[in-house]
Amino acid sequence: MARQPAKTLWYDRPRYVYLEFCVEDSTDVKVVIEDERLVFSCKNADGVEFYNEINLYARVNSKDSREKRSDRSITCFMRKWKEKVAWPRITKENIKPAWLSVDFDNWRDWEGDEEVERAMVEQYAEMLERVTDKGPPPAMDDLDDD
Repeated sequence: MARQPAKTLWYDRPRYVYLEFCVEDSTDVKVVIEDERLVFSCKNADGVEFYNEINLYARVNSKDSREKRSDRSITCFMRKWKEKVAWPRITKENIKPAWLSVDFDNWRDWEGDEEVERAMVEQYAEMLERVTDKGPPPAMDDLDDD
């Protein structure tokens, strides 16, 4: 029986890139994460062999990257070598294999998060300035019921 690529979802975060290989009831799972490449293989309950090889868009820290198997899939989280740099795609080549898709359920456009956070802090500071001073808080002695 010929091997085939597993349906794969991916998404990007500031520190990690995530890949989920969608194979239910997987056995003989092998994941090799190298600095610029990932190789995945396994079998499903029916004995179908899956194999994916991905040349990564950018370098990852293979020593700080892991995989986790569940009954429904195998998820790999790979630590980016350059954190806080968005990956426009997971593959080095500007191609989109039919078996590879963006995981829109987990996708977030995080690039502008720092600006949004800074704006929220400024808005909070302005709000605090508008709050009127109602005097000092009560002394602890005033709160005792003794």
